[in-house]
Amino acid sequence: MTDHLLGHHLLSGVEPDPAGDAGHSGAPPRTGFFTDTSVCIGCKACEVACKEWNALPEDGLSLSGMSYDNTQGLGASTWRHVAFVEQEVPARDGPTAPVRGGPPAADGRTQLPLADTNDGTGGGSDNAAGGDLRWLMASDVCKHCTHAACLDVCPTGSLFRTEFGTVVVQEDICNGCGYCVPACPYGVIEQRPSDGRAFKCTMCYDRLGAGQEPACAKACPTESIQYGPLDELRERAALRVDQLHAAGVTDARLYGHEPADGVGGDGAFFLLLDEPEVYGLPPDPVVTTRDLPAMWKHAGAAALSLAGGIALAFAGPALKQLGGATGRKGRR
Repeated sequence: MTDHLLGHHLLSGVEPDPAGDAGHSGAPPRTGFFTDTSVCIGCKACEVACKEWNALPEDGLSLSGMSYDNTQGLGASTWRHVAFVEQEVPARDGPTAPVRGGPPAADGRTQLPLADTNDGTGGGSDNAAGGDLRWLMASDVCKHCTHAACLDVCPTGSLFRTEFGTVVVQEDICNGCGYCVPACPYGVIEQRPSDGRAFKCTMCYDRLGAGQEPACAKACPTESIQYGPLDELRERAALRVDQLHAAGVTDARLYGHEPADGVGGDGAFFLLLDEPEVYGLPPDPVVTTRDLPAMWKHAGAAALSLAGGIALAFAGPALKQLGGATGRKGRR
């Protein structure tokens, strides 16, 4: 039996066929999301489409005070979350130059960021910092990790890997144990307060089975959210980064696309315009079950050592008594 079948590579490292390892023979190519935050306009169409299609309950109708963000993060009833990050950035080099690190300006299109200025450039050059104001908008979602710790720790089989390589929660099997919540390195999955069961994005598994794209990608007006074969999306994303770099957006980078990272690559990855922490994402996520084999090995060694110590504790007096009795017989 090979290491592959023994599962030696299933908790960490490069995993080319997560669906096949989950038992899906003849599975289609793995699919996923590529979210290009450079073209996100913060319209929240993805949030609305997700809630409508999946019949998710409302989770707060009042503004949080954090810009236009009234959900603040992913949760049991928020499977798509649009973040609004307000930043002050260095001033433009000229009246028509793009903001350093910001979206490139283009003829015939609205220049971002939007701000009231006296010079008419939309750059906000008169603010106190002498720079510009920009919004970094990004639609966050479950990453559908290659190595999904939430799936690894689920005791009931409520979480499972689909033939598309995605990770889905079966709500009718979830017993509300909550093991999956701390296991997720991204803090995505959450228990619903009303009944204690865990919920998260399913990547519209019912739609995928019918040959349709997820509701959020279908509703996105700028194609910031793109759905398709994961390998194809990675190639498309690399070209997009090159395009932005050529346009002077040197801060553009991909996040979650690398199969050799701490989670084996994400099924939902992003193009960011700043550090991951700015968007509330961990800079170097690692699957929390990666070290389980080593932990069990050390625990087993510790148990054997403890058992040996206990055995010696009981055997010592017995051997001493046996030695004394043998000595008395010899003197006779």
